[in-house]
Amino acid sequence: MTNRAVLAEALIAQTPWANAQRAPLAGDASNRRYERLTDPDTGKTAVLMDSPPGQAEPVEAFVRMANHLRSIGLSAPEIYAEDTEYGFLLLEDLGDDLFARVLRRSPTLEREFYEAATDVLITLHKAPTLSLPSYGPSLMTELAALSFTKYAQSIQGSHDEDARDRFEHRFADILHRETAGTKVVVQRDYHAENLIWLPERDGVARVGLLDFQTAMLGHPAYDLVSLLQDVRRDVAPGTEMRMVNRYIQTTGVNDHDFRTAYAVLGTQRNLRILGVFARLATEYGKPQYVDLIPATWTHLMRDLEHPALVTVSDLLRDGLPSPTPENLAKLRQS
Repeated sequence: MTNRAVLAEALIAQTPWANAQRAPLAGDASNRRYERLTDPDTGKTAVLMDSPPGQAEPVEAFVRMANHLRSIGLSAPEIYAEDTEYGFLLLEDLGDDLFARVLRRSPTLEREFYEAATDVLITLHKAPTLSLPSYGPSLMTELAALSFTKYAQSIQGSHDEDARDRFEHRFADILHRETAGTKVVVQRDYHAENLIWLPERDGVARVGLLDFQTAMLGHPAYDLVSLLQDVRRDVAPGTEMRMVNRYIQTTGVNDHDFRTAYAVLGTQRNLRILGVFARLATEYGKPQYVDLIPATWTHLMRDLEHPALVTVSDLLRDGLPSPTPENLAKLRQS
């Protein structure tokens, strides 16, 4: 038994799940691991999160955000027990009905699901903010440049450093200009693989929330882009249009400014994802993420059609290799 297994046992022993049966759950792109605990007598379940210090985000961030989300009526997991020193949490089990999974079975539910998920963002953005790091232009530009240093570099063996420098200078200016204003809590991975449908609950509480420990303060359009430009499932264009309209009409934000920020942040997010997925494939032995790159590229190309991005659109189209089968094969084989 490994040291972490011993530590996990010690935490579980202090809870009602001391005699529970344990089974692994599917993880994510991080170094966190998850197990489902099932009480053999009652059938009740809980989830163990194993987030090793120094290898994954500190669990304190998850606890703080979970408590904040629940305090405003949203369905983040309740914390049953915690070991913040060693990186373990015992959590409420929100079940297996991920949006993506349910919608594969029942695609006609898409509009209802996405209306509820959009309303979650409206609720979150109306609530008081937390003191969190800023997801501002400098950091966003740095992360977008991963498309050069990880994605293009891994395919071509090098990247155009001059093009990258020009991109960073121009894109930072665009972000400063088009994403200024009021900041809200952004969860940063708000999409169909991290949302759980809870039909027995009411209103916005029907959306179970996961993977929000890297939350920061950013532009209100960011999580809406994450939700609607989802590289893991195709959101119907009509659904995307209706949800953007729903957000704008409900919140009263400036229509033009919000749509412009939406395209700019979509560009930033998709550039970052290109770099992150390339890095996961080439440096962490996770080639399955290469399969998501074509969808990411499609979203990026559409975002770049917005006039606000005219100073970087050609630079990116010329400087980044398209995800041809040959280029994707290079990423898988690295």
